[in-house]
Amino acid sequence: MMSEKALDPSCAINCTNDPAYMGDLLAFREWTASPLPEAIRHLLAHSLSANSKRAYAADLAHFKASGGHIPCSPEAFASYLADMATTHAVTTIQRRVAAIAKAHRACGYPDPTKAEIVAATMRGIRRTEGMARREARALLRDDLFVVLERIGGRPIDVRDKALLLIGFAGAFRRSELVGLDREDIEHVRLGVVLHLRRSKTDQAGQGRKIAIPFGRTRWCPVQHLTDWLALAGIERGPIFRSIDRHGRIAKGRLSGGAISTIVKKRMEAAGFAPDAFSGHSLRAGLATSAAVAGASMWKIRQQTRHASDAMLIRYIRDGDMFTDNAAGAIL
Repeated sequence: MMSEKALDPSCAINCTNDPAYMGDLLAFREWTASPLPEAIRHLLAHSLSANSKRAYAADLAHFKASGGHIPCSPEAFASYLADMATTHAVTTIQRRVAAIAKAHRACGYPDPTKAEIVAATMRGIRRTEGMARREARALLRDDLFVVLERIGGRPIDVRDKALLLIGFAGAFRRSELVGLDREDIEHVRLGVVLHLRRSKTDQAGQGRKIAIPFGRTRWCPVQHLTDWLALAGIERGPIFRSIDRHGRIAKGRLSGGAISTIVKKRMEAAGFAPDAFSGHSLRAGLATSAAVAGASMWKIRQQTRHASDAMLIRYIRDGDMFTDNAAGAIL
């Protein structure tokens, strides 16, 4: 019989709450009074990324604050979804469905999200609210060059030029970009290879190699990365680091949120509406710009690391609407 404390899924997500219990939701199952061996608990605690743990914890906390309990009946869960329909984005609701489903499975309870009443409620939410995604605007190559022209020569400027160019050329997610270390750079004849140790779609840490070629313009990403590393004197550790208002370079890496702040700040300085952009604009910008330039879907996927063309299409934004436009061919 599980203890009352062990039945609380939030304890399982946040392994810092009580190390005597499992490290995350995957560790939740019925067990005897004897705790699992330390080696198993250690591995379970690392079976989810830190971001996933935080997301699950936040979703379960919201569910609990709304009066929800685990186990939850399909009817009660459908009511919970209906209450969120007018106040939350569809994507947020979908994420919470996934979190509650995982909590039930981990605890050994029937998953209420599989019931038809819940599935039908979600279909109604999608049809009522629509599935339009509030996506960041893609930062296209020519617009990126305009932004770079407006950046000066201070240490923070040198860093931001390298950050924007590498983020764009490598189609990096925010977490991937800030996670790069000096040891991940391999210089080759045609540019550099960045060893991506872990990413959102590679939680097992198998790693990927991302080629960053020498550029043909003054905005060569390899050269600007080299300039930043030389200026900052970075020989090991994080590549992209915070800089205080006195120009002092910290030893710690930037956060993922800082990437969005930098992009917005630089877009605004160049005369663009900053709210339309985020850290994701670099990744979307590379995909869209490459498509406009005529790169094949396969070669774009090789750089963006999307699993399929269907997933990649979502990142090729409005900048590609006029390429080979059907109306343009006949009018």
